[in-house]
Amino acid sequence: MLFVFTHASVFSDRALWMPAHSAVRAMSSSAGPTSPYTTLAISHPAENITHVELHRPEKINAMNKAFWREMVECFNEISSDPDCRVVLVSAAGKIFTAGVDLMDLSGEILQPKGDDVARISWNLRQIIVKFQETFSVIEKCPKPVVVAVHGACIGGGVDLITACDIRLCSQDAWFQVKEVDIGLAADVGTLQRLPKVIGSRSLVNELALTARKMFADEAKSCGLVSRVFPDKEAMMAAALELAAEIAARSPVAVQGTKANLIYSRDHSVDEGLNYMATWNMSMLQTQDLIKSAQAAMEKKSPKAVTFSKL
Repeated sequence: MLFVFTHASVFSDRALWMPAHSAVRAMSSSAGPTSPYTTLAISHPAENITHVELHRPEKINAMNKAFWREMVECFNEISSDPDCRVVLVSAAGKIFTAGVDLMDLSGEILQPKGDDVARISWNLRQIIVKFQETFSVIEKCPKPVVVAVHGACIGGGVDLITACDIRLCSQDAWFQVKEVDIGLAADVGTLQRLPKVIGSRSLVNELALTARKMFADEAKSCGLVSRVFPDKEAMMAAALELAAEIAARSPVAVQGTKANLIYSRDHSVDEGLNYMATWNMSMLQTQDLIKSAQAAMEKKSPKAVTFSKL
């Protein structure tokens, strides 16, 4: 986590991004956070796509107490929503996120309750575990999660995006594992997921131990992001198109693919193959397979096939 002090007057963003395309425009909720959330704006820019937008632009999307709770609630709801097949995550305002809002969390983090070292430590551990779930819930979500990053992505932002399945960014994006600069080791996912995302232990160690900034071109070359776009508008349009391509496929196939990719990342090849065989011995017994095969033989797009909800 990165702790930042934020003030309403700092980096205030009065001109929210307004893209030209109507479908993309619907993704940016200028009206603000969506009930019942105070830090997230939820929209549905296209069929079977849920857009989750970090929405504290006046606080440079710093992560306050409400954010840590609302992300869990939001993704738990998305996970069980049969109408959602793909999730798109982005942020309103000038930057993606400045990290954790220390002004809001200082009491809970810096002054944990307890009568002695053991009890203080126990309570602090519970707090950390709760914060870890905020991003683990993204990884656990059966629906693929595409994240689109613009501007700064600092501290907790890196924890967030490494839990997502596909990462895109604009040319002005930059990433920073900032925690060592404020006296702690990143503790909600970066040190565990970033090595598996990038693959270079040396680069991960450099980023985590120096807190240097990584800019868009380097992020692409090392594999942190798969594509870089000239600006936020182009990125969001491409992100929506990508999400639509995924949403057009069989939800049985897509969600099974995500589950097995994550399992295989953390297990040996033999274990992954065994898990895959067990998974598909039931998942192959679906009409989606017959429909998809028929469409392929008829040289039709997957978008022409109607799949049942999952």
